[in-house]
Amino acid sequence: MAALTAGFGSIKNVWEVFLLFLIPIGGGIPGGVVLARSRNITWPVMLLLYFLSDLVLACVFEPLMLAVIAAGAKSPRWARFHEAFRQSMAKTILQYGSNLGPLALILIAFGVDPMTGRAVAKSSGHGFVTGWMLAITGDMFYFTMLMVSTIWLNNALGDGFWTTLVMTLLMFVVPGLLRQARQAWRFRRNKSQSRRS
Repeated sequence: MAALTAGFGSIKNVWEVFLLFLIPIGGGIPGGVVLARSRNITWPVMLLLYFLSDLVLACVFEPLMLAVIAAGAKSPRWARFHEAFRQSMAKTILQYGSNLGPLALILIAFGVDPMTGRAVAKSSGHGFVTGWMLAITGDMFYFTMLMVSTIWLNNALGDGFWTTLVMTLLMFVVPGLLRQARQAWRFRRNKSQSRRS
């Protein structure tokens, strides 16, 4: 029995980590990883718990998304909301190209979030299973990268609070800085191309 539960810790510890992983935004991932490490929960178990949290997200988000789509067909107010959401989604995916194959959909889930990844997969014609498979794949890559970074930083700092705080700030700041750098690079490239022509 001890060999069976090795790496899991107690059910209470596993449940607490799982609840943190259910938080769709903010410090749920770094907080859950730091808590898991402090409770002697191994990284394979963390991967399993995060995967299960993505399955719960799929079961909660899918009906909500379908309800909004159905409401948009019946109500002018919801139709405006749906159209604004569609335009926002179009701007979000513009950087991934116009031909959204499986790799592009995985990258959207990795770069934005699994809910956006699923919404884009739905608009690309993917059903529940394939749409969520692509979204969860991208999200699992994101989680793995964040988990490894959090474990490394926690080992370096030796303080779970500061690790969680720094990782949460990085989660919000780095994507914005990358977007600004990409826009500046595109602006310079377009400017140099216009000078040549």
